[in-house]
Parts: sequence; structure tokens; C-alpha cells
Amino acid sequence: MTVDARAPGPPLLQIAGLHKSYGAAEVLKGVDLTVATGEVVTIIGPSGSGKTTLLRCVNFLETYEQGSIRIAGEEVGYRDAVRRQPRSETELARIRAETGMVFQAFNLFPHLTAAENVMLGLVKVRRKRKAEARTLAAHWLSRVGLADKLDRLPAELSGGQQQRVGIARAVAMEPKILLLDEITSALDPELVGEVLDVVLQLVREGMTMLVVTHEIAFARDVSHRIVFMAEGVVAADAAPAALFAPDHPNERLRAFLARFGARH
Repeated sequence: MTVDARAPGPPLLQIAGLHKSYGAAEVLKGVDLTVATGEVVTIIGPSGSGKTTLLRCVNFLETYEQGSIRIAGEEVGYRDAVRRQPRSETELARIRAETGMVFQAFNLFPHLTAAENVMLGLVKVRRKRKAEARTLAAHWLSRVGLADKLDRLPAELSGGQQQRVGIARAVAMEPKILLLDEITSALDPELVGEVLDVVLQLVREGMTMLVVTHEIAFARDVSHRIVFMAEGVVAADAAPAALFAPDHPNERLRAFLARFGARH
């Protein structure tokens, strides 16, 4: 499946001049990136290039020293990006709810059932009544093929099933953008397809996504744009056909893709 060549909507996620360091190690070195409404943007690149750190900054799971991240025009982590005035936890919870994140390690609460994991944010953040939250959880778990697993604990589910619970938990919150961080990297190879099929369905429905992945063929098929990150910067940003062109001018990109046999 290749995504429709539809015109992008208005800018939804706007990242400008983003810098992030861990001690003396600068991980993000001035990242600029925009994702439009309804657009699927995939980030690829070697390990240590800053891909996951970038996603965690978008959801403000990591603070950042310089730059701006806006969702629908609203600054994510700070009331004032210039003065670096941090938001309250209540404000952060509200904004994080607009950026649903699915993690590579599932991050389910082990003592809660599949339905209860999905319900938690609906009750605590969206202020839904438990009965309504349960109905929504059942709907989304059914959508990801887990209608018969509502009352199972994570330990009773396969890795692929746990990751599908994670996706259901994120999309049930009706976020403006879905952030997917290497969601297949912890799975056995035979379970990867069942998770990517769920993502593919969300792509078809027009969900806005920012995706970090090593699944190069999947990235090529579902993305409106692919971003190649290297050494903390955006080294290339183009539609799949242009990014995968054999004569792309970025030598580092060509070498990276050659490892996957990902040339036209």
C-alpha cells in the first residue's frame, strides 16, 4: 500500500531549532521539522542519531534546552519558550493527551487488564465515567483484534498483543498526532506483521503520525515524507520516491539504505 498523494493539511506539529543534551553530549543539534494534519512522517537513521529523543521531546517526556515545539500552535513544554517557563503537571497532562505515544517496550501497567490499561487515561485525563471508558476501551481493543482479551493481564498476552493494547490505549484518547517509537523492535519477527497491520489501518483512516522505525519497506509504503536523521540533525527530508532515489546526494543516507538493500 502506498499512501494517497493528497494535499497536506495545515501544519499540526512544528519543531524549530530544537537542542537537547545529556550532560556534555549534545543529542539534538538544531532540529527543524513540520508535520501537517493527516500526514505520516517517518524518521529513519542509525542508532544514536536522536530519533527517539526527538519523539520524547515532542511528548515532553524529555526537557530540552533550546527551541520550540508546537502542537496546533500551542507550545508543548513551556508556557513561554523564550523564558523557559515550565507548564504545570495538569497542563502537561492535557497537552500530552493530544500526542498519543506508543513505546517500543509496551509500557503497560502489569496489574491492570487490557481494558483497564486503555481506560486509565480516559478516566484520569479525559474525565470519562468508567462505564463510558469501558465501552471505548472495548471498541478500540476490538478494532485492534483483541475483543476477546479485554480482561487479560499483560502477562497473559503475547508481545504483539501487548503492543496492540498500547496502540488502542493511545488512539482511544483521540490524540491530534500519534507518536510511534520503534514499536516492532521488541517483537519476535512473526509478530511484527500483526502490529504493522494495525498501524496501516490507522494510516488509511487519515491519522496524523510521526513514526520512528527500522522497518524500511514499511516506511517507504506508508509515509508521505521520510526524514533521515544522522548525528542529531535532519540530514534529509523528502517524499519516499525522492529519498530512496539511487542518486540521492546525501552519501550517509545512501550508505545507510544500502545496509537494508533499500534502493529502487
